[in-house]
Amino acid sequence: MSGEQKFTLSVQDGTVQDVESRHPEAALAPAGVNGARVVEYTTPRAKLIEEAHRAICADLADYPRALAAYEALRADPEALAHWDMANYITMRKLGYNDHGRVHAFITGAASLAITELLLEAGVKPDLMESGVGDPDDVFLTVILGTMLHDIGNQIHRVGHEGHGVALALPILDRIMGPLYPDPFKRMKVRSFILGAINCHDLNPPPLTLEGGITAVADGTDITKGRGRKAFALGSVDIHSISALAVDQVVIERGRDMPVLINVTMNNSGGIFQVEEVLAPKVIRTPMRRYVELRASIRPQGEAQILSRVRLDGDHFVMDLESGERVVTEVQDTQKQMAEAIAQNLGVGTERR
Repeated sequence: MSGEQKFTLSVQDGTVQDVESRHPEAALAPAGVNGARVVEYTTPRAKLIEEAHRAICADLADYPRALAAYEALRADPEALAHWDMANYITMRKLGYNDHGRVHAFITGAASLAITELLLEAGVKPDLMESGVGDPDDVFLTVILGTMLHDIGNQIHRVGHEGHGVALALPILDRIMGPLYPDPFKRMKVRSFILGAINCHDLNPPPLTLEGGITAVADGTDITKGRGRKAFALGSVDIHSISALAVDQVVIERGRDMPVLINVTMNNSGGIFQVEEVLAPKVIRTPMRRYVELRASIRPQGEAQILSRVRLDGDHFVMDLESGERVVTEVQDTQKQMAEAIAQNLGVGTERR
């Protein structure tokens, strides 16, 4: 059996449910079925942000420096403008899924749930392992890095990781200055945040556990709550349609690893989101050793061919309704493209 649920984003039957069970004080929103906090799906934006905010505050209650940084960030006019303009470019100009405020808050909450599970399991993130800081510094790094990871999209999707680093610098300096009077430590902690922003889309893959947490948290925001608006704006493609096939993502304590991510789909189209978005962010980051990834289809969904999927190393193990088990390699198209470009350019073939 898996353990305690840390964060759930559930979208089905017209509602968005956000459950964070570790901290009782977080459950301040109106209760729904079985005590779960429920947000109306018809107008999810402000309510989703509020629910994620409650979960984040609860997770950071014991970490005053990280909480102060988060409160400063969510009220920062520069950050608010960056989120809105990143969303304008990605959704209005490219027809992509949400990359703005809602995405920032949801992935922020997910990243803290992952971090908490790792620390509870005795895993030391790089910031602690290197002697730079303590858990408070880790939570600060993760929440700032994750919530700012996509702001570079406002300049262009191409190169948005590097653009994000440049745009985040003045915000980080403004927020971190009062929290880290010692510039030597401040610069060291900031480096972990910038690394998380730069590597969240695996271009290049992150080298630190903090960067891996941000990447995986980014990959967990794949429910139909994220794809609905892009679909409504006329973006009918595999990204928006497959996102509409994912009802729920649960982050909880794993049985064999510290973190279990459970994805529930209403039809097998959601496998695209799991394979293209989430799985690569598990297997190509330092989080690989600490995350179990499983996906299943609701019994009341489409005519069933596939019932369950789990990630095993670089392969998916798929249980079919017929009783057959199929093993297939994860098709990491982004990695394949990068390798093809490097090969054509004749780079990356020797060490320096």
